[in-house]
Amino acid sequence: MKTVYADLHIHIGRTYTGRPVKITGAKTLTLDRILAEASEGKGIGLLGIIDCHSPEVIQEIEHGIDSGKYRELKEGGIRYRNTTLLLGSELEIYDQSCRGPIHVLVFMPALAEMKEFSAWLAERLKNIHLSSQRIYETGLNLQKKTKELGGLFIPAHIFTPHKSLYGKGVTSSLAEVFDTSLIDGVELGLSCDTDMASRLSELDRYTFLTNSDAHSLGKIGREYNQLLLQEANFSEFLLALKGKDGRKVAANYGLNPKLGKYYRTACDTCGSPLEKGDGVCAECGGKTFTKGVSERLEELSDQKKSRAARPPYIHQIPLQFIPGVGPKTLEKLRKAFGTEMAILHQAEEEDLARVVPPKLAAVIHKARTGQIGLEAGGGGTYGRLKP
Repeated sequence: MKTVYADLHIHIGRTYTGRPVKITGAKTLTLDRILAEASEGKGIGLLGIIDCHSPEVIQEIEHGIDSGKYRELKEGGIRYRNTTLLLGSELEIYDQSCRGPIHVLVFMPALAEMKEFSAWLAERLKNIHLSSQRIYETGLNLQKKTKELGGLFIPAHIFTPHKSLYGKGVTSSLAEVFDTSLIDGVELGLSCDTDMASRLSELDRYTFLTNSDAHSLGKIGREYNQLLLQEANFSEFLLALKGKDGRKVAANYGLNPKLGKYYRTACDTCGSPLEKGDGVCAECGGKTFTKGVSERLEELSDQKKSRAARPPYIHQIPLQFIPGVGPKTLEKLRKAFGTEMAILHQAEEEDLARVVPPKLAAVIHKARTGQIGLEAGGGGTYGRLKP
């Protein structure tokens, strides 16, 4: 087995013709740039691009295969240099069973299945070319179609206040909306880690995933998974989700939940934190607020910890979050150590100090080992580091 780092929630901003896919995604988020950044800059071996249902994205992948730039693997996935692309789609469900919209990720094993899935979606979306569109179909039928095509079904960022399973989608249980046997794993999302999510007993049966939901190149790998696989491909990833034959998720890496945008309940008007039970903001008098993940989990929790054996969740701060690590410094570090995964996992503090000032090397070491102070975020604003 070998270690493969995986980030399985990456958006495409624009196609090769300049057509928008993820409206809020950076224009630099093109297929070629994403794959180059993941492979050569980040060191991500398994990459989930979740806008592959878009017809122009499919065309671009096919052109890359025909030209020899990409290679389709018989075990599933598209190979580019040191990275395998998993063909994914993010969709929004809001059927009669939902209390609010829910985002889910669907992954297909090969291009043929993704093309068939795209054709099926085209009859159920208002705009097949765009990302994260509402599907006019039930969640159960989407699950069934996914399985009919041999795909994977994974609810996305399940605790964020907006457009998520537990945020507003259900009252208390995923069984209100989905067939629990047709879920392959769950994505935790910002402001939640394994200890927090493990307080829900119905999640004991599912593998936890931590992904970046990147809307820019720099955010790729903000959260990621450490997998043990024979090779980076769809079939091996499926085994890892099931924990079979030695394949598994060995660790989850992500921000400390307090650094996420939704950890605490905050006023919608001024962003000030609200204490539990407060109905009016003490700062501005605002009466509407966004409920934090920490408070929502208090409502849902039915156990202190998971009965399932879980890999460690390692609080790790991306290099771009660290004060003093700008583009030039990051380029120096990449030149010295290769990829960001090498900087985060292999470079010792004394090695870093040979490339950047010792004080900055010490801050990087503290940040990647969870020894740095934090101020909690909420209401859509990230938390802050307090070096």
